[in-house]
Amino acid sequence: MSKVAVAGGGLAERRSAGGAAAEPIWDIIELLFFAYRDFVGDPDEVLLKLGFGRAHHRVLHFVNRNPGMKVAELLDVLKITKQSLGRVLKQLIDQGYVVQKEGANDRRQRLLYVTAKGETLAMKLAGLQTARIAGALSELGPNAHEVACRFLTAMINADHRDAVLRFIARADRARRARG
Repeated sequence: MSKVAVAGGGLAERRSAGGAAAEPIWDIIELLFFAYRDFVGDPDEVLLKLGFGRAHHRVLHFVNRNPGMKVAELLDVLKITKQSLGRVLKQLIDQGYVVQKEGANDRRQRLLYVTAKGETLAMKLAGLQTARIAGALSELGPNAHEVACRFLTAMINADHRDAVLRFIARADRARRARG
């Protein structure tokens, strides 16, 4: 098992005598940029062949994980405009990846579901990202998954953490229920 070398010399070097940050944590900032680039790069290649981009991926991901998701909830999760979502959603619906249904109790609600074709694509993209994550975690040793989850959770704004964790847990439960 190889260990990952960490760029930079560590947090202690970046602290002034009073404990305040002397300068930005460049290594972590840049590692996050490069990790994100490569994390989305694998799916980007697949999506490009279909004429889709990252916005399509994000919509497919969350609709696949949350069948029956309300359009309003998706807008809130993605933090994009209705116009941006509308364009992406129209393409996914027109090409048979997503369907939109009226709510059973409120016909004004628009509930989103992936089709079999949409689930296949979403799972292919998740598989590419899972392989990258699994490879990285295998280089870090014991408890890597737990530590990575704690770090990423800590990166979420404190006032949103509980809601995000509930959202993820709900999607996990829904996935297990579907088998």
